[in-house]
Amino acid sequence: MAKNYLFALLAVLFCLSAQAQVFTDSNLPIVIIDTDVNPNTGQPQEIPDDPRVMANMKIIKRPDGTRNYLTDTTNPAFLDYDGRISIELRGSSSQTLPKKGYGLTTLQADDVSNNNVPLLGMPEENDWILNALAYDPSLIRDHISYKLSGLIGNYAPRTAYCEVMVNGEYRGLYLMQEKIKADSDRVNILKMTPSDNALPQLTGGYITKADKLTGGDPLAWTMLSYNGVTDYIHEQPKPEDITTQQHNYIQSRFQALAATANFNNTAIAGGYPSIIDIPSFVDFMVINELSSNADAYQLSTFFHQDRGGKLRAGPVWDINLSYGNDLFAFGLDRSHYDVWQFDNLDNTGSRFWKDLFQSPAYRCQFARRWNALTQPGQPIRHNSLVQMIDAAVALIAEAAIRENQKWATVPNLAGEIDDMKLFLYNRINWMNANIGSFAACANPVLPPLVISRINYNPNASGPYSSNDSEFVEITNTGATSLSLAGIYLREPGVNFQFAASASVAAGSSIFLASNTSAFQARYGISAIGQFTRNLPNSTHPIVLADAWGNVIDSVVYDDDAPWPDADGNGQYLQLISTELDNSLAENWIATGSSLATDAFAGEGFAVYPMPVSDWLHVDGASQIARFTIADAGGKQLESNPMTADKIDFSKYSSGFYFLKIEDVNGNVRTGKVIRK
Repeated sequence: MAKNYLFALLAVLFCLSAQAQVFTDSNLPIVIIDTDVNPNTGQPQEIPDDPRVMANMKIIKRPDGTRNYLTDTTNPAFLDYDGRISIELRGSSSQTLPKKGYGLTTLQADDVSNNNVPLLGMPEENDWILNALAYDPSLIRDHISYKLSGLIGNYAPRTAYCEVMVNGEYRGLYLMQEKIKADSDRVNILKMTPSDNALPQLTGGYITKADKLTGGDPLAWTMLSYNGVTDYIHEQPKPEDITTQQHNYIQSRFQALAATANFNNTAIAGGYPSIIDIPSFVDFMVINELSSNADAYQLSTFFHQDRGGKLRAGPVWDINLSYGNDLFAFGLDRSHYDVWQFDNLDNTGSRFWKDLFQSPAYRCQFARRWNALTQPGQPIRHNSLVQMIDAAVALIAEAAIRENQKWATVPNLAGEIDDMKLFLYNRINWMNANIGSFAACANPVLPPLVISRINYNPNASGPYSSNDSEFVEITNTGATSLSLAGIYLREPGVNFQFAASASVAAGSSIFLASNTSAFQARYGISAIGQFTRNLPNSTHPIVLADAWGNVIDSVVYDDDAPWPDADGNGQYLQLISTELDNSLAENWIATGSSLATDAFAGEGFAVYPMPVSDWLHVDGASQIARFTIADAGGKQLESNPMTADKIDFSKYSSGFYFLKIEDVNGNVRTGKVIRK
């Protein structure tokens, strides 16, 4: 939307403010909360900070996206939610404001059991936040920041604007948003139990935050900053549930990060690249520095670690004092376009933030990522940000008038938005000039490793369960042996880090399994390592990365067409050729062939090249007497005496085949041949 048109719309709406004072309808969803009656007073209960009170909640949202009316409460087709909740006030300093924020849990009719539901298009869960947009005269800072974090590839709470009524009173414009918690659609970590006190269970999952203690949570530990200390709080497991072993383990991860960052230890084995997922730390800093978030690093700063995974920064949270905005009424003015928030002598957070930035290798990764995200068409390009801002303002334009009439907190939305756009223009230019060069890491050398087989939902077979039979094959397509030191599965949900001593021979494959013992027993071969958790049975990205997070290979498999059907039917996904693009479903087949007969590993045989184009060469210590070729389904295609040292594969189409060879002494070997 053009700027002039947008501001003209705002002006017209402000002129119509007198007619908007009685709230009857909205272009946004309408949330109606009615608390249960207090039996002593006969009046609806007030919503306290603690304990929660019970209430009914209806969310009016017409499925076709047209206007919503309070009278729609009687039409089930227009109700996104109609049920029970428990609700309380949320926030710290914001609770002193007249307009309150709320935390709520959707409940089943018994008022006890959680009710996992998809509110306003967000994935189903039961814990939700009604963000009151405190201290933000633009009304969009959190919304824009969370959306931007998602656009650059990280989970951040999803949001939906709505207008809220509580016990018959109009309460203003809110963001319905996800609460940060462990969930496959939120922070994708494994939930721990009090019995998870030994390795590998002890490694996760955790959610930890640096924050102030006014919310009532006990202090877990402190860390030095360059201008004081930073307080840390356990979020998952909860402070009252975390065990001594779990507390000590996760604190040790932060201490190891602090020590290695302080000494600029970039070693793949033992340095900070072995402790943290560097891309998540870089992206966390990108969002908080772009916004010049005055609370960043010291407050509302989350971290998480999944079982078997690296420590990750995020999700981003609470970015209202940003983009040039601060608590001006309290004499604070810290969000400037020409400072680094980790080094401005206020709320700088733990020392490792500045230490990482001062590490040339980390700063190079930061600069490279920043450069990529600010290119034309990318999310942090200024015109992209302007378009995002204009879309948000157009969405809330009429609700902003009612918000200001109610609370007098949005005195000049048009001016605020102008200031925010100018701030971003200056901020991007300043960061461009001060972030440094990325020449040293512009073109990382990545090993020729290819994800070549995936068994995401094996059938159960005898004593072997489906979950224990999963595997991923990785193939070295190069001509030399490769060290696997520092390489890891980067995408949350399925985790593995190779040992510093691990390697893979030229042209060979290795397997990662969900259960190495079961894999050996069921498939007859050994896996090099065991990943934690399980591959989802529908779709999931498998991302193989080097120690710095550079993507070596990535596959997003799916159980729906056009992907081949390997969903619980005894088959697995097989890449037709390692020379093909494995991101395309058409380059995979579903097969149930044995893994144990996949390679010509018998002494005295050599079969090459692999994959083959036309002629496949076959050598043996003894004379080869006969060869037999079958298709992927086992159907014999030809069986002939071996009259030369090569076999013509040019007549066969692309795919894989079984080849059986037999020498004059009766030695037989069967293996798989891939035709390009």
